[in-house]
Amino acid sequence: MDVDLSALAAAHGVATSYEDWHREEREVAPESVIGVLGLLGVDASTPAAVRAALAAVPAKQDLPGTVVVREGTTRPLPGPSRITCEDGAVREVTAVPADLPLGWHRLRHGDREVTLVVVPVELPEPPETWGWMLQLYALRSAGSWGMGDLGDLRTFIENSHGAGLVLLNPLHAITPTTPVPASPYSPSSRRFANPLYLRISDINQYKSASPAVKAQVDALRPADTELIDYTAVWEAKRAALELLFPGKGQVDRDADPGLTEFAEFCALAERHGPNWPTWPADPGRPDEDRVAFHIWVQRLVEEQLEAANRAAAGMPVGVVLDLAVGIDPNGADGWLLQDVLAAGVHAGAPPDAFNQLGQDWGLAAWRPDRLIETGYAAYRDMLRRIFRHAGGLRVDHVAGLWRLWWVPPGLGPAEGTYVHYDPEAMLGILALEAHRAGAVVIGEDLGTVQPAVTEGLERMNMLGSAVLWFTRDWDDPDSVFVPAEDYPRNALASVSTHDLPTAAGFLTGEQVRVRARLGQLAGTVEDEQRAADADRAQLLLALTKEGLITPDSSSEEIVVAMHEFLARTPCRLVTASLYDVLGVLDQPNLPGTTDEYPNWRMPITTSLEQIVVDPRVRRIAGVLSAKKGAG
Repeated sequence: MDVDLSALAAAHGVATSYEDWHREEREVAPESVIGVLGLLGVDASTPAAVRAALAAVPAKQDLPGTVVVREGTTRPLPGPSRITCEDGAVREVTAVPADLPLGWHRLRHGDREVTLVVVPVELPEPPETWGWMLQLYALRSAGSWGMGDLGDLRTFIENSHGAGLVLLNPLHAITPTTPVPASPYSPSSRRFANPLYLRISDINQYKSASPAVKAQVDALRPADTELIDYTAVWEAKRAALELLFPGKGQVDRDADPGLTEFAEFCALAERHGPNWPTWPADPGRPDEDRVAFHIWVQRLVEEQLEAANRAAAGMPVGVVLDLAVGIDPNGADGWLLQDVLAAGVHAGAPPDAFNQLGQDWGLAAWRPDRLIETGYAAYRDMLRRIFRHAGGLRVDHVAGLWRLWWVPPGLGPAEGTYVHYDPEAMLGILALEAHRAGAVVIGEDLGTVQPAVTEGLERMNMLGSAVLWFTRDWDDPDSVFVPAEDYPRNALASVSTHDLPTAAGFLTGEQVRVRARLGQLAGTVEDEQRAADADRAQLLLALTKEGLITPDSSSEEIVVAMHEFLARTPCRLVTASLYDVLGVLDQPNLPGTTDEYPNWRMPITTSLEQIVVDPRVRRIAGVLSAKKGAG
């Protein structure tokens, strides 16, 4: 690669090479680097443009747009400065003092004022306990409307057999128009919640309604379908909510400006469609009643989420929410946070063992330079809203706090490159907001992850992820499974994840059959099947060495043994998935597919009423609680 282009990329945190999943250094094509620089507002289209952009790289500032320091440490300043603390106290200083309290402060030097954030050195040690991983939408009960809801969550928590946590799929907000996309990982907004999860019969206005209105609402309930029909569910719940909406009223825009802006987007989307880039240049003023309606709906979701948290109050961790990597660029946050997002980027991942063609998630990504200049306010506010109703947060693809794979427009998923963020800021602010909420943080650090990610999580007392399928000795020719005793302490252990084969799928090689049918294999079917057979043999060998199975063990006994194996690990948290426990063959999501596979739309065919009394569920709960008792 041209020396000037490499230097320009380095100046803007854009990688020109990276270590792939085979641990081999891979060079990034110049066109990928040029495309990503363009997404950062840097013209690198010609050698002359590269030289001009390199000459324009600003000198390192004495005072960056955001200063992040760990609690109890100091930092020199360029001269006499003034700190205005979060509580209003003012201090005249020549260095950031070591006794500055945790929080968000303002730092002024001369005519420049920036954000100063004091973050924790570490979070408190997480408890040792066990729990459930739950795809909430997949539950069905006598009280839900076509998909799992927050009423089902409360019921599940109350019948969770002594669990210490329940880890959910993302509950982020949709754009309230139709058709409704299925993926919880491509939300309209990560700051607000999804009204599809409302339990209509738990709304106060329903409880106090006349018999006639209740009958009208009840008649709207959609029929259960083989695959979840999110559009039908939203149309039914929206109609019910409109029947129950208490009426018109002035919107208090000062009460929660962020919520009001989101509600205004929803009202405009109802008028102009869900994709704001196609709206007219002047979309007009949103209808006041619709703004009030969407504010009310969001408050209902908050109330029901809080009710679920109250049901989990006795748990050591409680409800753990999931933070998606990014947002739909055409949705609410894409419109409202344009000043800190990279227009046109598609976040994704390079090729790995399970996704050999790479991944393009189609998600918008933070611009690191704009986060710094705006004091990370948008990132902070997102975390604060989520932590209001969570005992913990799972950060999907936590490596994205260090670097994120950007795919430029017009290029394939494998043709992107990494853009680097400031982990001291990204991780430190996450720790600060989690500390204030008294919450546990779990990072999904699977796939192609640098050692700095795992080490950073460990240093901060945040948990990583230890998935049975992936916890192998990759330096061994046979990729043997790591013994239970050698698992990391600071981790959440699980058999699988929503993106990987279920226990039944792994044991039968279902992932090879499905990926072959959809053309997702990089090698031949025969090669992939041999690899899957070898993986299964290695797993059975590991369970046999632990004395957990014999050659005569049934598939159900092997699944129990997988959980007994995880219970023996030193991992602080161990979770079981209903998909594994109930013997479900199909994984919830097959990365790299959209309509070819029914991602996020397959309900669990066992009803919630049956699940809470199922002997398989009780047995796994007994296995895990014996070793990782809730407390």
